[in-house]
Amino acid sequence: MKRIIIALISGLIFGAGLVISEMVNPVKVQRFLDLFGNWDSSLAFVMGGAVAVTLVTSRFIVKRKTPWFADRFYMAVKTNIDSRLILGASLFGLGWGLSGYCPGPGIINAMINPAEAVLFLPALIIGGWIGQRYSA
Repeated sequence: MKRIIIALISGLIFGAGLVISEMVNPVKVQRFLDLFGNWDSSLAFVMGGAVAVTLVTSRFIVKRKTPWFADRFYMAVKTNIDSRLILGASLFGLGWGLSGYCPGPGIINAMINPAEAVLFLPALIIGGWIGQRYSA
């Protein structure tokens, strides 16, 4: 039960950050991705802040034997770049650029503005199913 409460609180904080930074606004995201047009650089500061916090805190976190609210750390074991990674990242980026949504903001926006995200959610579910079905 403790883990569920921590997950809920973490999700609410993450969701609030997405809303405050306007990452749930697909037009803002598409303008951020439009490097050679009407570029909106404000999301670079959001991502830069996240990277800075991660760089400062991760070295202290991984020195612990276990996380505070889990039995072990879940670290990536695969480190090579292969065609599946490139294909998956390309599909993710293409979907993000076309829709202006990635999974977290898309789910939040589906709650805020369901009519706008009505096409995104089925695509997310189908894409997740395909990824699970064809993953090794």
